[in-house]
Amino acid sequence: MNDSATQTQNKGWWQRLTGGLKRSSSAIGGAIADLVSKRKLDEETLAEIEDVLIRADLGLATAADIVSALREVRHDAAISPEEVKAVVAAEVEKVLAPVAQPLVLDAAKKPFVVLVVGVNGSGKTTTIGKLAAKFRAEGRRVMMAAGDTFRAAAIDQLKIWATRTGAEFIAREAGADAAGLVFDAVTAAKQRGVDVLLIDTAGRLQNRGELMSELQKVLRVMKKVDAAAPHAVLLVLDATVGQNALSQVEIFQKVAGVSGLVMTKLDGTARGGILVALAAKFRLPVHFIGVGESVEDLASFSARDFARAIAGLDD
Repeated sequence: MNDSATQTQNKGWWQRLTGGLKRSSSAIGGAIADLVSKRKLDEETLAEIEDVLIRADLGLATAADIVSALREVRHDAAISPEEVKAVVAAEVEKVLAPVAQPLVLDAAKKPFVVLVVGVNGSGKTTTIGKLAAKFRAEGRRVMMAAGDTFRAAAIDQLKIWATRTGAEFIAREAGADAAGLVFDAVTAAKQRGVDVLLIDTAGRLQNRGELMSELQKVLRVMKKVDAAAPHAVLLVLDATVGQNALSQVEIFQKVAGVSGLVMTKLDGTARGGILVALAAKFRLPVHFIGVGESVEDLASFSARDFARAIAGLDD
Protein backbone atom coordinates (compact mmCIF):
# COMPACT_ATOMS: atom_id res chain seq x y z
CA MET A 1 0.00 0.00 0.00
CA ASN A 2 1.43 3.39 -0.98
CA ASP A 3 1.68 6.35 1.41
CA SER A 4 -1.40 8.21 0.18
CA ALA A 5 -3.54 5.06 0.36
CA THR A 6 -2.28 4.46 3.90
CA GLN A 7 -3.06 8.07 4.86
CA THR A 8 -6.57 7.75 3.40
CA GLN A 9 -7.11 4.51 5.30
CA ASN A 10 -5.82 6.07 8.54
CA LYS A 11 -8.02 9.14 8.07
CA GLY A 12 -11.03 6.89 7.45
CA TRP A 13 -10.33 4.98 10.65
CA TRP A 14 -9.86 8.20 12.65
CA GLN A 15 -13.29 9.39 11.44
CA ARG A 16 -14.87 6.05 12.37
CA LEU A 17 -13.12 6.08 15.76
CA THR A 18 -14.12 9.64 16.68
CA GLY A 19 -17.65 9.00 15.41
CA GLY A 20 -17.86 5.75 17.38
CA LEU A 21 -16.52 7.35 20.56
CA LYS A 22 -18.74 10.43 20.31
CA ARG A 23 -20.82 9.54 23.37
CA SER A 24 -17.74 8.75 25.47
CA SER A 25 -15.89 11.90 24.37
CA SER A 26 -18.98 13.96 25.15
CA ALA A 27 -19.10 12.44 28.65
CA ILE A 28 -15.40 13.23 29.19
CA GLY A 29 -14.03 15.98 26.95
CA GLY A 30 -17.38 17.71 26.45
CA ALA A 31 -18.30 17.69 30.15
CA ILE A 32 -14.85 18.98 31.17
CA ALA A 33 -14.93 21.75 28.55
CA ASP A 34 -18.25 22.94 29.98
CA LEU A 35 -16.75 22.98 33.48
CA VAL A 36 -13.62 25.00 32.73
CA SER A 37 -14.78 27.34 30.00
CA LYS A 38 -15.70 30.15 32.42
CA ARG A 39 -13.89 29.21 35.60
CA LYS A 40 -10.50 29.11 37.23
CA LEU A 41 -8.90 25.73 37.81
CA ASP A 42 -9.37 25.86 41.59
CA GLU A 43 -9.86 22.93 43.97
CA GLU A 44 -13.64 22.96 43.51
CA THR A 45 -13.30 22.73 39.72
CA LEU A 46 -10.68 20.00 40.03
CA ALA A 47 -13.00 18.00 42.31
CA GLU A 48 -15.80 18.33 39.74
CA ILE A 49 -13.44 17.23 36.94
CA GLU A 50 -12.47 14.19 39.02
CA ASP A 51 -16.17 13.32 39.44
CA VAL A 52 -16.69 13.55 35.67
CA LEU A 53 -13.77 11.19 35.03
CA ILE A 54 -14.93 8.66 37.63
CA ARG A 55 -18.50 8.70 36.26
CA ALA A 56 -17.05 8.04 32.80
CA ASP A 57 -15.55 4.78 34.18
CA LEU A 58 -11.89 5.77 33.79
CA GLY A 59 -11.13 4.40 37.24
CA LEU A 60 -10.15 6.10 40.50
CA ALA A 61 -6.38 5.92 39.97
CA THR A 62 -6.42 7.41 36.46
CA ALA A 63 -8.89 10.12 37.50
CA ALA A 64 -6.59 11.09 40.40
CA ASP A 65 -3.53 11.14 38.10
CA ILE A 66 -5.29 13.42 35.60
CA VAL A 67 -6.33 15.84 38.36
CA SER A 68 -2.75 15.88 39.75
CA ALA A 69 -1.40 16.66 36.28
CA LEU A 70 -3.94 19.48 35.84
CA ARG A 71 -3.05 20.91 39.25
CA GLU A 72 0.60 21.10 38.19
CA VAL A 73 -0.20 22.66 34.83
CA ARG A 74 -2.39 25.59 35.82
CA HIS A 75 -3.58 25.56 39.41
CA ASP A 76 -5.79 28.50 40.41
CA ALA A 77 -5.56 30.09 36.97
CA ALA A 78 -7.70 30.22 33.85
CA ILE A 79 -7.28 27.26 31.51
CA SER A 80 -8.73 26.59 28.08
CA PRO A 81 -10.85 23.50 27.38
CA GLU A 82 -8.29 22.39 24.76
CA GLU A 83 -5.48 22.52 27.33
CA VAL A 84 -7.49 20.37 29.73
CA LYS A 85 -8.33 17.87 26.97
CA ALA A 86 -4.64 17.66 26.04
CA VAL A 87 -3.73 16.79 29.64
CA VAL A 88 -6.51 14.17 29.80
CA ALA A 89 -5.33 12.63 26.51
CA ALA A 90 -1.69 12.56 27.64
CA GLU A 91 -2.52 10.86 30.97
CA VAL A 92 -4.87 8.34 29.33
CA GLU A 93 -2.24 7.53 26.70
CA LYS A 94 0.30 6.82 29.47
CA VAL A 95 -2.02 4.15 30.88
CA LEU A 96 -2.90 2.67 27.49
CA ALA A 97 0.47 2.70 25.71
CA PRO A 98 1.86 -0.42 27.47
CA VAL A 99 -1.22 -2.50 26.58
CA ALA A 100 -1.64 -1.41 22.95
CA GLN A 101 -0.15 -4.53 21.40
CA PRO A 102 -1.03 -6.14 18.08
CA LEU A 103 -2.08 -9.79 17.92
CA VAL A 104 0.98 -11.49 16.44
CA LEU A 105 0.30 -14.71 14.55
CA ASP A 106 3.31 -17.03 14.71
CA ALA A 107 3.59 -18.67 11.27
CA ALA A 108 5.66 -21.49 12.82
CA LYS A 109 2.55 -22.61 14.72
CA LYS A 110 0.22 -24.16 12.17
CA PRO A 111 -2.59 -23.83 12.83
CA PHE A 112 -2.25 -20.81 15.10
CA VAL A 113 -5.13 -21.57 17.47
CA VAL A 114 -7.13 -18.62 18.81
CA LEU A 115 -9.68 -19.42 21.52
CA VAL A 116 -12.28 -16.65 21.74
CA VAL A 117 -14.11 -16.30 25.07
CA GLY A 118 -16.64 -13.89 26.55
CA VAL A 119 -20.19 -13.69 27.82
CA ASN A 120 -23.13 -14.18 25.47
CA GLY A 121 -24.02 -10.93 23.78
CA SER A 122 -20.53 -9.45 23.99
CA GLY A 123 -20.03 -9.67 20.23
CA LYS A 124 -17.86 -12.80 20.27
CA THR A 125 -19.23 -14.48 17.16
CA THR A 126 -19.25 -11.25 15.13
CA THR A 127 -15.69 -10.51 16.25
CA ILE A 128 -14.57 -13.96 15.05
CA GLY A 129 -16.17 -13.22 11.68
CA LYS A 130 -14.43 -9.86 11.40
CA LEU A 131 -11.06 -11.36 12.41
CA ALA A 132 -11.54 -14.10 9.82
CA ALA A 133 -12.18 -11.43 7.17
CA LYS A 134 -8.96 -9.61 8.18
CA PHE A 135 -6.84 -12.75 8.13
CA ARG A 136 -8.33 -13.88 4.80
CA ALA A 137 -7.55 -10.44 3.33
CA GLU A 138 -3.92 -11.05 4.39
CA GLY A 139 -3.96 -14.26 2.34
CA ARG A 140 -4.18 -16.70 5.25
CA ARG A 141 -6.10 -19.94 5.27
CA VAL A 142 -8.65 -19.66 8.07
CA MET A 143 -10.97 -22.13 9.80
CA MET A 144 -13.77 -21.29 12.21
CA ALA A 145 -15.03 -23.76 14.81
CA ALA A 146 -18.53 -23.30 16.25
CA GLY A 147 -17.64 -24.21 19.82
CA ASP A 148 -20.69 -22.45 21.28
CA THR A 149 -22.72 -25.62 20.75
CA PHE A 150 -25.49 -24.51 23.12
CA ARG A 151 -26.83 -21.84 20.80
CA ALA A 152 -28.03 -22.82 17.34
CA ALA A 153 -28.08 -19.11 16.45
CA ALA A 154 -24.34 -18.79 17.19
CA ILE A 155 -23.60 -21.79 14.93
CA ASP A 156 -25.72 -20.34 12.11
CA GLN A 157 -24.16 -16.88 12.51
CA LEU A 158 -20.63 -18.28 12.31
CA LYS A 159 -21.53 -20.32 9.23
CA ILE A 160 -22.72 -17.14 7.48
CA TRP A 161 -19.41 -15.42 8.32
CA ALA A 162 -17.48 -18.45 7.01
CA THR A 163 -19.35 -18.31 3.70
CA ARG A 164 -18.88 -14.54 3.47
CA THR A 165 -15.14 -14.62 4.18
CA GLY A 166 -14.20 -17.85 2.40
CA ALA A 167 -13.08 -19.44 5.66
CA GLU A 168 -13.44 -23.13 6.35
CA PHE A 169 -16.06 -24.10 8.90
CA ILE A 170 -16.60 -26.93 11.35
CA ALA A 171 -19.65 -27.47 13.54
CA ARG A 172 -21.87 -30.09 15.10
CA GLU A 173 -25.56 -30.08 15.86
CA ALA A 174 -26.76 -27.78 18.65
CA GLY A 175 -26.27 -29.36 22.07
CA ALA A 176 -23.26 -31.47 21.02
CA ASP A 177 -20.17 -31.78 23.21
CA ALA A 178 -18.04 -28.65 22.74
CA ALA A 179 -14.77 -30.34 23.70
CA GLY A 180 -15.34 -33.07 21.11
CA LEU A 181 -16.00 -30.45 18.44
CA VAL A 182 -12.79 -28.59 19.38
CA PHE A 183 -10.77 -31.83 19.23
CA ASP A 184 -12.09 -32.45 15.70
CA ALA A 185 -11.43 -28.84 14.70
CA VAL A 186 -7.77 -28.79 15.78
CA THR A 187 -7.20 -32.20 14.15
CA ALA A 188 -8.83 -31.12 10.87
CA ALA A 189 -7.00 -27.76 10.84
CA LYS A 190 -3.67 -29.59 11.20
CA GLN A 191 -4.51 -32.04 8.44
CA ARG A 192 -5.65 -29.34 6.02
CA GLY A 193 -2.72 -26.96 6.57
CA VAL A 194 -4.87 -24.18 7.99
CA ASP A 195 -2.97 -21.05 9.10
CA VAL A 196 -5.41 -19.76 11.75
CA LEU A 197 -8.10 -21.63 13.66
CA LEU A 198 -10.65 -19.38 15.39
CA ILE A 199 -12.72 -21.17 18.04
CA ASP A 200 -15.99 -19.78 19.39
CA THR A 201 -17.03 -20.79 22.92
CA ALA A 202 -20.15 -20.68 25.10
CA GLY A 203 -20.37 -17.66 27.36
CA ARG A 204 -22.82 -18.40 30.12
CA LEU A 205 -21.87 -16.70 33.37
CA GLN A 206 -25.05 -17.54 35.29
CA ASN A 207 -23.42 -20.69 36.57
CA ARG A 208 -19.68 -20.03 36.75
CA GLY A 209 -18.83 -23.56 37.87
CA GLU A 210 -20.38 -25.02 34.73
CA LEU A 211 -18.64 -22.47 32.51
CA MET A 212 -15.29 -23.15 34.16
CA SER A 213 -15.50 -26.92 33.89
CA GLU A 214 -16.54 -26.75 30.24
CA LEU A 215 -13.80 -24.32 29.23
CA GLN A 216 -11.20 -26.31 31.16
CA LYS A 217 -12.34 -29.48 29.37
CA VAL A 218 -12.03 -27.70 26.00
CA LEU A 219 -8.49 -26.62 26.90
CA ARG A 220 -7.49 -30.13 28.06
CA VAL A 221 -8.86 -31.83 24.96
CA MET A 222 -7.22 -29.29 22.64
CA LYS A 223 -3.81 -30.02 24.17
CA LYS A 224 -4.15 -33.70 23.24
CA VAL A 225 -3.86 -32.63 19.61
CA ASP A 226 -1.43 -29.72 20.08
CA ALA A 227 0.26 -29.36 23.48
CA ALA A 228 0.99 -25.65 22.84
CA ALA A 229 -2.62 -24.76 21.96
CA PRO A 230 -4.32 -22.39 22.33
CA HIS A 231 -1.69 -19.92 21.16
CA ALA A 232 -3.92 -16.96 22.04
CA VAL A 233 -6.97 -16.60 24.28
CA LEU A 234 -8.95 -13.50 23.35
CA LEU A 235 -11.59 -12.14 25.71
CA VAL A 236 -14.28 -10.14 23.91
CA LEU A 237 -15.81 -7.42 26.11
CA ASP A 238 -18.89 -5.32 25.43
CA ALA A 239 -18.07 -1.69 26.35
CA THR A 240 -21.71 -0.97 27.23
CA VAL A 241 -21.48 -3.12 30.40
CA GLY A 242 -19.13 -0.59 32.04
CA GLN A 243 -17.82 -1.72 35.43
CA ASN A 244 -19.08 -5.30 34.88
CA ALA A 245 -16.20 -5.72 32.42
CA LEU A 246 -13.78 -5.78 35.38
CA SER A 247 -15.39 -8.87 36.92
CA GLN A 248 -15.62 -10.56 33.49
CA VAL A 249 -11.87 -10.18 33.03
CA GLU A 250 -11.28 -11.65 36.49
CA ILE A 251 -13.48 -14.68 35.84
CA PHE A 252 -12.18 -15.50 32.35
CA GLN A 253 -8.58 -14.84 33.39
CA LYS A 254 -8.99 -17.49 36.09
CA VAL A 255 -10.70 -20.02 33.82
CA ALA A 256 -8.94 -19.66 30.50
CA GLY A 257 -5.74 -17.65 31.04
CA VAL A 258 -6.71 -14.68 28.86
CA SER A 259 -3.80 -13.43 26.72
CA GLY A 260 -5.45 -10.37 25.18
CA LEU A 261 -8.62 -8.26 24.98
CA VAL A 262 -10.98 -7.14 22.24
CA MET A 263 -13.44 -4.40 23.20
CA THR A 264 -16.59 -4.10 21.08
CA LYS A 265 -19.62 -1.79 20.90
CA LEU A 266 -17.72 1.34 21.87
CA ASP A 267 -20.08 3.23 19.55
CA GLY A 268 -23.08 2.28 21.72
CA THR A 269 -21.97 3.76 25.01
CA ALA A 270 -20.70 6.79 26.92
CA ARG A 271 -18.64 4.37 29.03
CA GLY A 272 -15.65 3.85 26.75
CA GLY A 273 -13.46 4.98 29.63
CA ILE A 274 -13.78 1.48 31.08
CA LEU A 275 -11.01 0.42 28.71
CA VAL A 276 -8.67 2.74 30.62
CA ALA A 277 -9.71 1.24 33.98
CA LEU A 278 -9.14 -2.28 32.58
CA ALA A 279 -5.68 -1.35 31.30
CA ALA A 280 -4.71 0.16 34.66
CA LYS A 281 -5.95 -2.82 36.68
CA PHE A 282 -5.06 -5.89 34.57
CA ARG A 283 -2.37 -4.67 32.13
CA LEU A 284 -3.53 -7.22 29.57
CA PRO A 285 -2.76 -6.50 25.91
CA VAL A 286 -5.61 -4.80 24.05
CA HIS A 287 -5.43 -6.12 20.48
CA PHE A 288 -8.55 -4.74 18.79
CA ILE A 289 -11.44 -2.35 19.39
CA GLY A 290 -14.78 -2.19 17.61
CA VAL A 291 -16.76 0.97 16.91
CA GLY A 292 -19.49 -0.30 14.59
CA GLU A 293 -21.01 -3.14 12.61
CA SER A 294 -18.81 -3.35 9.51
CA VAL A 295 -15.55 -5.29 9.15
CA GLU A 296 -13.64 -1.98 8.92
CA ASP A 297 -15.04 -0.95 12.30
CA LEU A 298 -12.83 -3.50 14.09
CA ALA A 299 -9.23 -2.28 14.08
CA SER A 300 -5.94 -2.70 15.87
CA PHE A 301 -5.81 -0.67 19.05
CA SER A 302 -3.80 2.55 19.10
CA ALA A 303 -3.28 4.17 22.52
CA ARG A 304 -2.69 7.65 21.09
CA ASP A 305 -5.71 7.61 18.78
CA PHE A 306 -8.03 6.29 21.48
CA ALA A 307 -6.76 8.76 24.11
CA ARG A 308 -7.17 11.76 21.80
CA ALA A 309 -10.59 10.62 20.55
CA ILE A 310 -11.98 9.99 24.03
CA ALA A 311 -10.70 13.37 25.26
CA GLY A 312 -12.45 15.04 22.32
CA LEU A 313 -9.30 16.29 20.56
CA ASP A 314 -8.91 16.60 16.80
CA ASP A 315 -6.30 14.34 15.22
